[in-house]
Amino acid sequence: MARFVIDPPAAIELARGNVDIAAGHQLVAPSALRSQCLSIMYRAVRNEELPAAEAWNLLDHITSLRIRLLNDRVSRAQTWRVAALLGSEDTAEAEYIAVGQLQADYLIALDPGLATRAGGLIALAPLAALGQEGWPPPGL
Repeated sequence: MARFVIDPPAAIELARGNVDIAAGHQLVAPSALRSQCLSIMYRAVRNEELPAAEAWNLLDHITSLRIRLLNDRVSRAQTWRVAALLGSEDTAEAEYIAVGQLQADYLIALDPGLATRAGGLIALAPLAALGQEGWPPPGL
């Protein structure tokens, strides 16, 4: 069993049903996850990349995923420290790293920028890890 913090693109992929979550794995994320997914879906519909009905179905599925959403005092303080360490202009990405550091074993970041900035601050895992009961593999 492992705990994973997931970013918005990973949540959207889970909503698409591209990966089944293996028994025992747990998901965590900052409380902003759903709002950020809403923004991504809105932009996709506005840019005619996705039909509105599909976007709403994905958003509904995201709300049904079992994700522990965090925004407590400790998470906010850690977010501040991570953002300062990274020299970030805001705290959005730092929240995923901070929540991961405090509450997860791995970060699943499909956003390449987040994955790059998180390197060395939290262990990264591929989306496919959620479907593997034996994650992490021996020797990792």
